[in-house]
Amino acid sequence: MTVDTRTPDIDTPGVEADDGRKRGRMSRSAAIEIFGIPVLVIVGFLLYVWWRQTATLDSIETSSLAWPDVRLQIWQHIKLTIVASLIVVAIAVPLGTLLTRPGLKFLAPIVVGVANAGQAAPSIGLIVLLFMWLSSWSGFWVAITALTLYGVLPVLRNTITGLQGVDPTLVEAGRGVGLSGLAVLFRVELPLALPVIMAGVRTALVLVVGTAALATFVNAGGLGGVITAGITLYRYPVMVAGAVLIALLALLVEWFGRVLELLVRPKGI
Repeated sequence: MTVDTRTPDIDTPGVEADDGRKRGRMSRSAAIEIFGIPVLVIVGFLLYVWWRQTATLDSIETSSLAWPDVRLQIWQHIKLTIVASLIVVAIAVPLGTLLTRPGLKFLAPIVVGVANAGQAAPSIGLIVLLFMWLSSWSGFWVAITALTLYGVLPVLRNTITGLQGVDPTLVEAGRGVGLSGLAVLFRVELPLALPVIMAGVRTALVLVVGTAALATFVNAGGLGGVITAGITLYRYPVMVAGAVLIALLALLVEWFGRVLELLVRPKGI
């Protein structure tokens, strides 16, 4: 007597339900992250406004936290972050892509090592040294250069890691259906590597927005001016106010990176 040991082709409701619960948990987690962070930032800023309006401040503290000056410094901080981040992405993603191509793979450890060395340097020292070296440049572009050096590494490293992590069989399948090497890169490799690349972009955004506080030392503006004024004048409310504003801005920038990641992520990944 022969016993048929083949597994019947039937659905498994328990497994499907478990997968559905996992997807539900993931969607709820993403929803909390997407909608929760803006609410947290708005509440934090409203609390700052309430404190600013009700706190008993002396004339020096009031002058340091004057609304026109704070608005200007917020705008300067945002401008530094946006310009530096765009340059970082424009440099790191193409460079990381080139370093995963067959003829240039051997250069990847060298380039990543140089980027590591640039990020390991003390941020304030790097900004001041660049200001002394690039004395003919404006403080804004000196700060942008330093912020770019600090932000390149996460995006570069994640671009290389993401592209190297693409399943080689998928690449071969793309070539098998007649796609050119460039088409395989843009239609197979980069879409699959995009989640890892965007994680690096989010890390770079937070790193840049935090380091931009030091741009005030080269007359590039930013919210670092509030913290510096608080330290110089021994006014702790001013110093803490500047730190809170930078933290709220960092949360907002990280949220923007998360939203951007969801928008550009290909369907099914």
